[in-house]
Amino acid sequence: MKTDNFQSLSEQALRKFRIIFGSVRQHLREIEKTCGITGSQLWIIHEISKAPGIGISGLAMRLSIHQSTCSLLVDKLVQRKLVSKERGQVDHRRVGLKITPEAEHILKIAPGPAEGILPEAIRTLPAADLEKLDAALEKVIHQLKPSDTEMAGKPLSEL
Repeated sequence: MKTDNFQSLSEQALRKFRIIFGSVRQHLREIEKTCGITGSQLWIIHEISKAPGIGISGLAMRLSIHQSTCSLLVDKLVQRKLVSKERGQVDHRRVGLKITPEAEHILKIAPGPAEGILPEAIRTLPAADLEKLDAALEKVIHQLKPSDTEMAGKPLSEL
């Protein structure tokens, strides 16, 4: 009896992961269809709009991604003329980021939340639930052979 219950619980958990992944994928597709950019690009222009002049390292910290990944994503947005880089007035080595009017338009038409539905859903959980979720996910990751911990520094839409 106990084995059947465990099997049922593990199947329920797997189905819930599928719902999460499917919901995230559907939201990312909706962003691309509506805005013509990826979900991570939308999140980047959203963060830059909240902090004009932010640098790559500050932006990477806000997004919880690796600085080199952030730099590559920003370069793509610069090429598409959605973000501009400006040298600092005082320290010419410092480069600040700003969004363009086209990016402002994208933010207005984009399906929300700009940072993505999974980060938003996680952020709304009470601290006690987040601690339990974190511990449980750590156990799941430990069971994965091999587990790719480098993926932790990449946005979901880039995986």
